[in-house]
Amino acid sequence: MRIITVSNQKGGCGKTTTSINLAAALAINGRKVLLIDLDPQAHATSGLNIKTDLSIYNVLSKITNKKCRLEEIVQNLSENFDIAPSSMILSTLEQELSGEIGRESRLCDTLKNFKSNYDYILIDCPPNLGILTINAIRAANEIIIPVEASRFSLEGVSQLTSIINLVKERLNHSVDFQILVANFDSRLQHSFAMLDKIKADYKNKMFSNIIHVNVKLKEAQNEGLNILAYDKYCRGAKDYFSLSREIITQENPLAPVQIVEKALENRMKEILKEELPKLNAVDFSVKAPDAKEVYLAGEFNNWKLDENSRMEQANGCWTKRLNLNNGKYRYRFVIDGNWSEDPANPLTQLNSYGTLDSLLEVTK
Repeated sequence: MRIITVSNQKGGCGKTTTSINLAAALAINGRKVLLIDLDPQAHATSGLNIKTDLSIYNVLSKITNKKCRLEEIVQNLSENFDIAPSSMILSTLEQELSGEIGRESRLCDTLKNFKSNYDYILIDCPPNLGILTINAIRAANEIIIPVEASRFSLEGVSQLTSIINLVKERLNHSVDFQILVANFDSRLQHSFAMLDKIKADYKNKMFSNIIHVNVKLKEAQNEGLNILAYDKYCRGAKDYFSLSREIITQENPLAPVQIVEKALENRMKEILKEELPKLNAVDFSVKAPDAKEVYLAGEFNNWKLDENSRMEQANGCWTKRLNLNNGKYRYRFVIDGNWSEDPANPLTQLNSYGTLDSLLEVTK
């Protein structure tokens, strides 16, 4: 299970928008996701039209007269997508925890005792660096920092990374972070200038994908919907879907829960060797000299991104050979987390997300 905190002390940088829509995009990709709203303003909760008397406060507080377990407050939003809602009373928790020993680990301890089968837990933080945000950092193993292409947003990153280092030093808890450029307005030259500065400062800590300014994102919030449920063909939906794919490519293919599956997969490969002569060898290639990693995904492997779909690189050209039965297949390349059709294949077909899949027909 990956626990990801979404945080930046500067408001208006797309923190809650990212939490909601990234969670929805991961869910559409078949991952079971829980979104924890840890912001007393409860924007993620209200932005998804959730109304409840119980919230994350009733889980973390020791003095509430309605003490709950986390699983008791979770509400389902759609297939694979749940939320643990927040409320304004959560703002009193900072004062309540001020004199307690271990106050920084209250959420971490809660999640350790949380019986669930989620692939991802996303935590939406308040726009400050108080005890709630520190709890979220302590509970997570990854942090996404949404950043606008502006000076003040960039300064917020520096302050947040200082807190991350403090948590590492004082609580002996290391957490990795990545910068997500959000609310990017490609019409402004200033945006590109700031983007260059962000790349210069955080070259190896940035997502490849960028979230562009899109009015549909605000319209979706007004309707109480995530962007993929509101308009899955708009720019905002495509941006968050691509971001979710990039995050999925970071999944460890040899995680403990997958060791048995990997062993079975290897056994199946041995059995299938006898059948390989009946199949057709098909070579795929794409030129991407600057890419760090490239995957091949399609109907022939159920669009999975793992070690079996990773392509091999030589002199800037990435290649992969597959043995396929006769038939028609849709496929795409995933270059550093960005999904694209095969530039050398003119045969394409529009998919349900408004982008193009490359088409391949295999015959003897």
